[in-house]
Amino acid sequence: MRNTHTMKRTLAVLACLALIPAAAIAHTVKSPFPGTITATTYYPSGGYHGAIDVSSGRCNYWGAETAVVGSVYWNVTINTTGVVCNGNGYENANMAVHTWADGWKFHQKHFIKTSDSYDRTCDRCQVGNEGGTGQATGPHAHLMQEKNGTKDTSWYSGYTTQGEAVDRSETLGVLD
Repeated sequence: MRNTHTMKRTLAVLACLALIPAAAIAHTVKSPFPGTITATTYYPSGGYHGAIDVSSGRCNYWGAETAVVGSVYWNVTINTTGVVCNGNGYENANMAVHTWADGWKFHQKHFIKTSDSYDRTCDRCQVGNEGGTGQATGPHAHLMQEKNGTKDTSWYSGYTTQGEAVDRSETLGVLD
């Protein structure tokens, strides 16, 4: 009788645990290189941006790292092979994209292609150098999360401000 009671209690506890949703793993976003936050939700001009821009002001500055902390897969698209510092058209941006299981995508754009610019799973790996490929007005990293064209700005809200100096250890936001 005692074994049956213990087994029923154990099964009841396990059944309750099955109803608890698995905790989502949060990923911290760090600066891809030392620089300054030049834009967040809005550009300095007031137009909607919906992302974070970080710039050191140095074109071809060594070591644009993926900003997401944690081992994730990056799909790297190279549309420009040369050194571009001040934009060369929207469709020409180099970018690294990680797609989460729920369909949200984290984009990192504008870097200059190097031998490190290839698809892979990594934690804060270099994907290129700071650049201005695509629709850019100067060298910087554009960090954005979106799903089906909808930009998520909540991941960096309260973490960064425009004009703030940051280094590679600086938390820019948290992806839930």
